[in-house]
Amino acid sequence: MKAGGLDGVVWRNRALTLFDRVAVPVAVCDVYGLVVLANPAMAAECGTTPGRLRGRDELELFRPQEEAQVERIAEALRLRHRSRYQVSVRWRSSGGAERYGELTADPVSEAVGETPSLLVMLRVDGEREMARAEPPRVTPVEGRVLALLAGGATTERAARELGLTRDGVTYHLRRVSARWDAANRTELVARAYALGVLRPGVWPPAPAE
Repeated sequence: MKAGGLDGVVWRNRALTLFDRVAVPVAVCDVYGLVVLANPAMAAECGTTPGRLRGRDELELFRPQEEAQVERIAEALRLRHRSRYQVSVRWRSSGGAERYGELTADPVSEAVGETPSLLVMLRVDGEREMARAEPPRVTPVEGRVLALLAGGATTERAARELGLTRDGVTYHLRRVSARWDAANRTELVARAYALGVLRPGVWPPAPAE
């Protein structure tokens, strides 16, 4: 590798390290607002990890307070204007409060003629406590499947104990996983306890009444 190329890699790695460590919520989006890269601070505002933000629409994560702002920005980007754009937004924090603040988007690209990416920064102005939602409901069968799963049961064992087929157990697990956006069975069990679906401090695990 030539010296210039090596220097470029070094500086890119340094920039990514700084990007991850900065406390300000920052993301890089494509011109349509889809997240390409997000730092941990931005992901924390959405209650998730940076990798799981990739491909999400920034304006679905952070709701604009004025649609007219978004329309003006979209038109400016179509015309390849390179101004700084600001949008007042609201979103639900991972702790359940509704926050409000401002997204600032700066078009960036290596060459003038290229379609720019957007460097997006979030400023948090305040929050308003929201009423606590009722714990998510699950069907009796879903609750029993989750309890067996928390106790270490395999799909086959859960099927035998519940009188279901293996595909039937998988069907219920997929439904709950999709509802809770759980990536795997470990996360599914953790969510069940966190949401009060399974009774804490009880062995073997049992659904909450």
